[in-house]
Amino acid sequence: MTLTVAATTPSTTACDALVIAIMPGKGKTIALAAHGLSAAQGNRIIDAATSVGATGKSGELTILPAPTGFTAKKIAVLGLGDMAKGLDLEVLRNAVGSAVRSLSGNKKIAIIASPVADHVLATALAAQLGSYSFTEFKGKAKPKSPSPNIVLLVTKAALTESKKAIANAAVLSQAVNLSRDLVNTPPNALNPIGLAAAAKGSVAGLPVKVTIWDEKALKRDGCGGILAVGQGSVNPPRLVKMEYSPAGAKASLAIVGKGITFDTGGISIKPAAGMDEMKGDMGGAAAVIGAMQAIATLGIKVKVTGWIPTAENMPGGNAQRPGDVITMFDGTTVEVLNTDAEGRLVLADALGMAVLEKPDLIIDVATLTGAQRIALGSRTAGVMANNDDSRSLVCTAADEAGEAAWPMPLPEYLRASIDSPTADIANIGDRLGGMLSAGIFLKEFIPDDQPWVHIDIAGPSFNDKGPYGYTPKGGTGSTVRTFVQVAKTLAAG
Repeated sequence: MTLTVAATTPSTTACDALVIAIMPGKGKTIALAAHGLSAAQGNRIIDAATSVGATGKSGELTILPAPTGFTAKKIAVLGLGDMAKGLDLEVLRNAVGSAVRSLSGNKKIAIIASPVADHVLATALAAQLGSYSFTEFKGKAKPKSPSPNIVLLVTKAALTESKKAIANAAVLSQAVNLSRDLVNTPPNALNPIGLAAAAKGSVAGLPVKVTIWDEKALKRDGCGGILAVGQGSVNPPRLVKMEYSPAGAKASLAIVGKGITFDTGGISIKPAAGMDEMKGDMGGAAAVIGAMQAIATLGIKVKVTGWIPTAENMPGGNAQRPGDVITMFDGTTVEVLNTDAEGRLVLADALGMAVLEKPDLIIDVATLTGAQRIALGSRTAGVMANNDDSRSLVCTAADEAGEAAWPMPLPEYLRASIDSPTADIANIGDRLGGMLSAGIFLKEFIPDDQPWVHIDIAGPSFNDKGPYGYTPKGGTGSTVRTFVQVAKTLAAG
């Protein structure tokens, strides 16, 4: 897909489909929410849309024959909903994304975009994310039609700022789509070694230093969690560190992403139904990789270190067993009561390393618990932290980025549920509140004075239903935009 911006007159823009925004008017009427049309042209569009039942509700797309005076082959009238309180950017993103998906068979799509810079950014981002498709592993069924050429129509006065906005959108969409690609890649094509290579390749040519621990280095440094989870697989585990340290940075951020390239559950094996989706159990790692690429490309003035502990959790003859006791990087011993609670084990080693550098903030992200989906559904991430300010910072950043997140507690009473008579702690706690007890486990590896946030994206990372808005089926790229926004917030002081 190509995306450009122009200040041409909408009616004379040659395209297969011209997208014009509308909104509900008074009573049962509709009104235009687009610039560049004469009163007569606007009235013709409104009359035609009204005659076929268009209401202007958010995401509604109505296809009309192009009226006299328009060069476009057809008009696509897009509802943005009630804008009495202003234009909601996420509503705009979802509406545009849905429209682009619906118009995917067209070679050229022109969208009359609001000339406000934030609106142009949102429109451009949604167009690029909405046109995403994953066809790498298609054979005979590989689509033959090229991606559409999309042009955003703005006013001449807004052209310069709009070009900057679509450049930023291109960076963000590339990073999100990279994350989606990694999650969607079949597990036989992306093992821990491959994920480490993908992380390194994602920042080629950017000022990011990449260090990779192989199994010998992991053993040397005492990363017992990563090694234990990966020991049942013929594909050895890895740990990746990605360091971006721009001149003039005054704040520091560490982001840690769970990278289980396939999760069978190990000896505590999962049910067969839905196990194919466990190729996406490295969604946290994918988010870190995409975010590191975007942050470095945008040149955000904050030091960011990405940590990716990656392993394949398999029930091989050398796999860890329920009842095993392992020693983590920081010396904590853990009794493994369930080998399917493996994500917290690999994260614990990476968190132990991250805290040694004492960043201003550590954020880990993981497809960690099924309990997250039960509590918050498939689209809203759970956000836990060891202090309210850090949790609020991340939730605010998520909201600004357009990613749904909700603050969750870490109740002290649940700490007793991970007590172990054999080791320092156990790797599972109370089944009720499982998302929270997993967070409490991770909190054990964070000093009290180290600001830390845990994001559980078990639901938001993978869309197992149909596409909606700008979100495709499969990998979503969850949390990439939140990480970028957090970096901007820290850089701004």
